[in-house]
Amino acid sequence: MNNFYSNIPLAQNVIELCRSKNITDVVISPGSRNAPLTISFANQDFFNTYSVVDERSAGFFALGMAQQTQKPVVLCCTSGSAVVNYYPAIVESFYSDIPLIIISADRPVERLDIGDGQTIRQKNVFENHILYSANLYSEIVLEKSPTDKKLVQKKWEAQRHNEREINLALNTAIEKQGPVHINVPFYEPLYQITEKLSVSPLKIEPIREKKTIRAESLKPYAEIWNKSKKKLVLVGVNKPNSIEKKYLDFLAKDSSVLVFTETTSNLSHEDFILRIDNIIAPIEISANAEELFKELQPEILLTFGGMVVSKKVKAFLRNYQPKQHWHIDEKKALNTYFCLNKHFDVEPNMFFFEFEKLAKKPQSNYKNTWLDFRNKTNKKHQDYLQNIPFSDLKAFSYILNKMKKPQVLHVSNSSVVRYANLFELSPDLEVYCNRGTSGIDGSVSTAVGAAVKSEKPTTLITGDLSFFYDSNGLWNENIPKNFRIIILNNRGGGIFRILPGNKTENYFHQFFETRHQLNAENLSKMYNFHYEKAENEEELSHCLENFFENSAQPKILEIFTPTEVNDEILLNYFKFIRS
Repeated sequence: MNNFYSNIPLAQNVIELCRSKNITDVVISPGSRNAPLTISFANQDFFNTYSVVDERSAGFFALGMAQQTQKPVVLCCTSGSAVVNYYPAIVESFYSDIPLIIISADRPVERLDIGDGQTIRQKNVFENHILYSANLYSEIVLEKSPTDKKLVQKKWEAQRHNEREINLALNTAIEKQGPVHINVPFYEPLYQITEKLSVSPLKIEPIREKKTIRAESLKPYAEIWNKSKKKLVLVGVNKPNSIEKKYLDFLAKDSSVLVFTETTSNLSHEDFILRIDNIIAPIEISANAEELFKELQPEILLTFGGMVVSKKVKAFLRNYQPKQHWHIDEKKALNTYFCLNKHFDVEPNMFFFEFEKLAKKPQSNYKNTWLDFRNKTNKKHQDYLQNIPFSDLKAFSYILNKMKKPQVLHVSNSSVVRYANLFELSPDLEVYCNRGTSGIDGSVSTAVGAAVKSEKPTTLITGDLSFFYDSNGLWNENIPKNFRIIILNNRGGGIFRILPGNKTENYFHQFFETRHQLNAENLSKMYNFHYEKAENEEELSHCLENFFENSAQPKILEIFTPTEVNDEILLNYFKFIRS
């Protein structure tokens, strides 16, 4: 490739500062105003560039890439409505601590609100959900007065302002792991190129050192820990393989410590409880619920990781609060249970490295009491699955029994992630879900982005509404052959059937459940996916035999389950476990 640039110095500054910080992945949506950036990114060997037409889908595609690489990914678009189509992905990035760099082209400020097309108020447009907004100055053109000292000085000041703002934005994305916005106004002409750089931008290095903590500062908390006989560790969304095994063993060996995890926690240990709802839901319908909840109520709640899926554990901890709630996270501590006492702003491994030296293990039956309870509910779980008809829950048991080989598993939100939390997944699966905002809107695009960057096969399990909502995510020429999608199609938003309200009224079917007769077969043909479908257990078992094997195309498996029995089967599941 011949390396060349736009001849606009401002575009060159953006590209060169991205290069200086080793930011290599760039997702570009086509447009005219961003031509100087597109020309420069796409014609440099250093950058990996991807073209995605739909900016909303492009945002989630970049999110999935950054989720896998843990490095910032650039999003580049033209001006106007294109910019705000990134917003859903930006919000997810903001709450999930995933680094995105939005670089939007813009008209010069004097073109605002005069009737120019694709011109909106882009300055600070993401203000409520962005870590940094860099609003760059338009460049001063000196062709007519190249010797005017005042103009030369103004141009130099504007250039330094822009270079500093670009540095600060890029460094923030790297240091704080989240979204930043760089708004770049360009004058025409936009398409002229050059082989030589005309800039040597100011470079400000990001701070890459991890925060540390001293054992001395942990002593007061260790004293409280060592006296407590009921300690609950609750882990939310967590990156795969991010917590060292020795610290998991440290927690597991303490009889006074009970560990709750979820599928999105990506932690596996025989002494941890994965199916949180299988513990709490049976207590909720017990005659002695108050007594059991007080027995489960911890003295100390220690949390780390991101969002927690289970509504039941949130309700339990809000109603039966611990005396102490400590949260471990480098960046933030959410007061989810309204009793937060302490935020340890370090990475969990760093915390446990020091804390383990101070911790003691008091005798307690807290852990074993609830592990015994878990073992009984696990047996009930298996018994129930053997006797239910074909349904979402039954289909999940078939799917997850076949997912034993190492791979990346993306699950969509709403019912799918909740079903996933009722099963013990293979420890070889790396589980992801967009839990920052818990929306259904970008599941397909995010999984595609992850598949492009993952070295392992990637599978998305999704509900029908989530799939069709984001079907533009398949409009992407980069999808690898080992990408798989499994759609649970119950012809509507079945999860709404477990909520209170009249399920027979037409307004419920139209506006809550949103019933439909769509299927993915024609979409599969259009996007060159191999398509299979299953409408019963026998067909599903047959389809799954070779579904995960290597193939010449990516694959979609669409499973059609009954519309009106899934809610009853799920609600009866918890009653059966308690019985």
